[in-house]
Amino acid sequence: MATGTRHRNSKLTAREVALEVLLAVDTQEAYSNLALQSALARHPLSPKDTALATEIVYGTVQRLNTLDYRILPFLKQPIGKLDPWVRNLLRLSAYQLDYLERVPDFAIINEAVEIAKRRNSRLSGFVNGVLRNLLRSGQAKYPSAAKDPLRHVSLLHSHPEWLVEEWAEQYGMEQTTAICQANNNRPSLSLRVNRLRNTREDLLQALAEEGMEARPSDVSPDGVVLSAGMDVTRLQAFRDGRCTVQDESSMLVAPCVDPQPGMRVLDACAAPGGKTTHLAELMRDQGEIVAADIHPHKVELIRTATARLGMQTVRPTTGDILDLLPNLGMFDSILLDAPCSGFGVIRRKPDIKWRKTQADVEAISGVQLDLIRKTADALRTGGVLVYSTCTIEEKENGEIIRTFLKERSDFRIETLRPYLPETVAARSLSEEGWVQVLPHHFGTDGFFICRLRKM
Repeated sequence: MATGTRHRNSKLTAREVALEVLLAVDTQEAYSNLALQSALARHPLSPKDTALATEIVYGTVQRLNTLDYRILPFLKQPIGKLDPWVRNLLRLSAYQLDYLERVPDFAIINEAVEIAKRRNSRLSGFVNGVLRNLLRSGQAKYPSAAKDPLRHVSLLHSHPEWLVEEWAEQYGMEQTTAICQANNNRPSLSLRVNRLRNTREDLLQALAEEGMEARPSDVSPDGVVLSAGMDVTRLQAFRDGRCTVQDESSMLVAPCVDPQPGMRVLDACAAPGGKTTHLAELMRDQGEIVAADIHPHKVELIRTATARLGMQTVRPTTGDILDLLPNLGMFDSILLDAPCSGFGVIRRKPDIKWRKTQADVEAISGVQLDLIRKTADALRTGGVLVYSTCTIEEKENGEIIRTFLKERSDFRIETLRPYLPETVAARSLSEEGWVQVLPHHFGTDGFFICRLRKM
């Protein structure tokens, strides 16, 4: 069956499914990953067409401002004035023309015209004209890197200009360019070994026996990186609780807490449970971990994960951690993996960069500061609090720590060097002692980690 043709169990082609998803993202503020899952459940496609629809959705969302920049010269009105389905049909077609090579240009344009005919035949000629003009225009010409470096990077690597400017102030233009470029790379799928049930070598052998190519992570001694994406729930090793899905950068957090068997530990914002279960493994499932989250359905994910991995020490708890703290008692160690802007996981969730604003960053930093202030009071003297986020925003990371330390003379930073692989320490450890993993450092999520000791 040719790519893009209708599957016998589906009324829509791959591109029509992609269009439906992009419309939900554009007009209903749906998340692309969830909207795609829903659309594919309603309109089953062949594996080949599923891969195409997925590529089109994520690629189009990823390159949104660049695609609009390419289309705009061939319009007589702002792109926002077009009917949403027309706007998104042009975008997904432009993405294929500019970034995909395996489908002929004429086939891309012809199907776009056919989709337009089925939706509103009067607009098929308009769609045809815009796309043919785009094709004739050749390669994109972006603003000069020398004269307008912010706009150049914004359009070449498809990020909001305000975000490029903010990162340039924090990291310099060279690193910012590398960050933006890395954010457009396809994320790898990594697994964390459950050391309560097997070693990393055992897991690699088990995966090989299931026909999966995998390699040891260079970032985490607990990590395994698969050579291709897949539904891991189909793996026997996953069903047997010998591993769990977690990004390599995220695997660095729990070892920085360094929890010991018998400790009482708080994971203050725990769902979906990746770091919680890692803490339990490091404690050899001896002690107590209070794993709190405000969302009941997410707390169920923690329960499911601990049951599958065979852990007894985790106590899932539902509620706002600020409301729960007065009744939870004191802890030997606390992990505060704070809610954040998520700018470290743009590779996985490209919607984030278009939805979040500077105001959002300011607002969430206030929440983060409140959380670290309150959770610190639940830590026993001599205990450790680890603050982490999956963002690379200084306002949510270093500035939070500096503000907190100005208020609390009884806390000090401890360097993370003893808890990190040397490859990570050499690249991502700051002079202050905390870690800021950037997306281009290792091709992983961006992550911030800081270890604080209560004196």
